[in-house]
Amino acid sequence: MSERLSSVQPHVLGLFRIVIGLLFACHGAASLFGVLGGAHGGGTVPVGAWPGWYAAVIQLVCGGLVLLGAGTRSAAFLASGSMAYAYFVHHQADALWPLQNNGESSALFCWAFLLLVFTGPGAFALDRPAGGRRAGVEATPAAPANRV
Repeated sequence: MSERLSSVQPHVLGLFRIVIGLLFACHGAASLFGVLGGAHGGGTVPVGAWPGWYAAVIQLVCGGLVLLGAGTRSAAFLASGSMAYAYFVHHQADALWPLQNNGESSALFCWAFLLLVFTGPGAFALDRPAGGRRAGVEATPAAPANRV
């Protein structure tokens, strides 16, 4: 069973990356363009407003990059940091626990993106190395030939 699960791990990781990237990009699009219900129940975030507009740009751009698997680790690192900032600056002040301070999505996105920083993009990524190598597995240099 474990062997079968391990064999599909890059594909499941790729699907995880795609879903997380899409959801994050949707938050940015909602805030910037008013689609999908808009920012905070309607409308858009004013251009240049700190920190909302900058957070929305990070969400849209990093979410799109993670979705495509292009520069995944860097985009996920920036996205994770932005969600940590959102949680500790905007949510933590209201209450200790995410369930109490409405910071669940910030906390979950932060940890999901941090996971992608360390695991890499998985399958289906634009920046996945060619040549059939599994995601997250580096090529090992060839052993030197024995000379007699």
